[in-house]
Amino acid sequence: MNQIKAFLVALQFLTVLPVRFKQAPDPETTGNSLVYYPLVGLLIGLLITLSSRFSDSVPPHIHAGIILLIWVGLTGALHLDGLADSTDAWVGGFGDRKKTLTIMKDPYCGPMGVVSIVLVLLLKFIALEHLIVSQDWLALSFTPVLSRIGLMLLFLSTPYVRTNGLGSVLAANLPVRDSTVAILLVLTAIISLSGFFGILLISILTGLCFSLRILMIRRIGGTTGDTAGAMVEISEAILLLTASLMV
Repeated sequence: MNQIKAFLVALQFLTVLPVRFKQAPDPETTGNSLVYYPLVGLLIGLLITLSSRFSDSVPPHIHAGIILLIWVGLTGALHLDGLADSTDAWVGGFGDRKKTLTIMKDPYCGPMGVVSIVLVLLLKFIALEHLIVSQDWLALSFTPVLSRIGLMLLFLSTPYVRTNGLGSVLAANLPVRDSTVAILLVLTAIISLSGFFGILLISILTGLCFSLRILMIRRIGGTTGDTAGAMVEISEAILLLTASLMV
């Protein structure tokens, strides 16, 4: 029962699907929810892929726009918000840790944050259109899974610098062994299903995640919910572009 609740916590946090609890999840359950991030990513990928099959009759650019709209809607733009906040903070913080963290908490979105959202969505749109034309549904299904694997790697390897919020509870109660096993199982399954293509995507994801991790460590000493969200969006855009260039 606790594992089911942990999955539902992950589903509630990462999507807008209707999940409600009578009481707030305890810290251990919140921590265990990290194990199910790839499963939620798979659910997102399958829903996107399934919805795309109902749009086959429309032109590819409209098809890509519909998929992107559904994708953003499913996640409630959660990670896009993190991307915008992180971009504003990185640009406006001028290398200062305290100022960067302060700007990141500002609820208003600055021009650089808006630009970052537009650019990432544009890259995704271009890649999605190409994947639709090529009928590469496997890449579309894998991308949300791999980006959530990146999220797990970040939380497992990087200090969380905030002292409150869901992210801090998650970071303080990480099931390291179970999360590691989940990562290895998912990556093995992806490689088994897609061979060299999967190995390439995993290699790019790993390099990208640890490059972004280094930037986070140097600037703010670790990660926050916003920088984690930014990493998800950047990872998805790069993985989609990589997949589109290979087909």
